[in-house]
Amino acid sequence: MQQVYINQLSSHAGEEVTVRGWLFNTRSSGKLMFPQLRDGTGVVQCVVLKKAVAPEVWDALNHLGQESAVEVRGTVRADERAPGGFEIDVTAAEVLQRAEGYPITPKEHGTEFLMDHRHLWLRSRRQHAILLVRHTVVNAVRDFLNRDGFVLCDTPILTPAACEGTTTLFEVDYFDEKAYLSQSGQLYNEATAAAFGKVYCFGPTFRAERSKTRRHLTEFWMVEPEMAYATLEDVMSLAERFLSSIAARVLEERGEELKVLERDTSKLEAVTPPFPRLHYDEAVRILQEGHERGEVENRFEWGGDFGAPDETYISSRFDRPVMVHHYPAAVKAFYMKRDPERDELALGVDVLAPEGYGEVIGGGERATSLEFLEEQLKAHDLPREAFEWYLDLRRYGSVPHGGFGMGIERCVAWMCGIEHIRETIPFPRMLYRLRP
Repeated sequence: MQQVYINQLSSHAGEEVTVRGWLFNTRSSGKLMFPQLRDGTGVVQCVVLKKAVAPEVWDALNHLGQESAVEVRGTVRADERAPGGFEIDVTAAEVLQRAEGYPITPKEHGTEFLMDHRHLWLRSRRQHAILLVRHTVVNAVRDFLNRDGFVLCDTPILTPAACEGTTTLFEVDYFDEKAYLSQSGQLYNEATAAAFGKVYCFGPTFRAERSKTRRHLTEFWMVEPEMAYATLEDVMSLAERFLSSIAARVLEERGEELKVLERDTSKLEAVTPPFPRLHYDEAVRILQEGHERGEVENRFEWGGDFGAPDETYISSRFDRPVMVHHYPAAVKAFYMKRDPERDELALGVDVLAPEGYGEVIGGGERATSLEFLEEQLKAHDLPREAFEWYLDLRRYGSVPHGGFGMGIERCVAWMCGIEHIRETIPFPRMLYRLRP
C-alpha cells in the first residue's frame, strides 16, 4: 500500500494509502474514533469505526497520548468539513511509539516554559506556520538574487577584526590568536563584488548586544547583496524590488499559514513599489513636529540614530516600507561614503517596515578613497594590519559600489505579523537563552 504525505492526499481520493505521523488530537464517541495525525506537511482527520477494524487496532488507538507515533492505513475520502478537505477511513493501524504526559497542553503556558520546551513547541500549529513562512522567505531571497544575476559567495564566520562595532563582538580563541564571530559579511562582500560584479552572502551573524527587546537576537541569519559600479540610488532600487518580491511570494505560497496566524494580508499586499523616500533631515522634522503635537514623548535632536519608538512613529505615516537616507556619518559604519555636498552625511539608507517592525534593511554606498579609509581606521581605533587586505580593494580597481543587509528573522516577524522575533527561528539565541 502506497505511503503518502498528508499534503498529497488530494491526489489520492478513493485510494488506499499509508500515512505515518504523530497524534495531534483525538476525540471519541463510543464506537467511533477521530484521531488527527500530523506529519509535518499537514493535519488529517482519521475515522476509525470499531466494527471495521481488528479489536487490537481499536485497543491500540484508544486512549493514545498526544504525539504518539502512529502508522495508519485506509481509504482517502473527500470531506469539505474535514481539515484539509480529506479524511482517511482507517482499516488498519500500528502504534510505533506510545507517548504519555506530553508537556505542552491546550492550557495557557508561560513564555519561559515554552522557550524551555522549544524543541516540542515547534510542533504547534502557530510555530509550524511561522517557520513555514520563514522557509518561503528564505527561498524568495535566494530566488530573487539568483534571477537578478547575483552570485552566492559565502563569507567567513570567524574574522580577525570588527566590521561595525567593537562593543558587540563575541571573542573566541583561534589557536594562538584572537578571533571574533562575524557581525556581517560586508567587508568580504566588497572583495567578491570586485571579482564577480554582483554577489551575496547568506548565513549566521552574531551581535553581543545586551539587549532584551522583541527585535533582537544574539544569533541571527542575514542576507547581504553587494554590487560593483553601484550608487546609493541603485541600492535603494534593489531594496525596493527585493522586499516587494518577498512579500508577493509569501502571499502566493503561504495563505493557509497566514490564516493560522490571523495575519491581515492587506498589509502585505501594499508592499509594492514605489516606496516613499525620506531624507534624514525630513525624518527628524517629522519627529520634532510629532513631539510638538504630543505624539512623540521625547524631542529628537538632529545627529542621533533612531530608536525603536522613532522608527515606529515615522513608519506609521505610510502603508508600505519607507526609506530613510543620508544619515549622519557619525551613526553609520566607517566604510560608508560621505555625501560630497555635505560631508557630515553618509550615503546610507535604512528601510523601515510598517506596523512598528522597524529597520529591516540597512545599507548604502561604500567609500572608494584609500586615504579616507585609512583615516577612518585611525579615527575608530581599528587595527590597520587586520584591514590591510580591505585597503587593497581601494588600491586595485576601486569603483563606486554598494549593498545592504537584511535580517531574516525581522523580515519573517513582519511577514507573519507577530510581536516577538524569538518565534521566527527554530532555536533562538538571546540574552540569557542558550538552551535548548
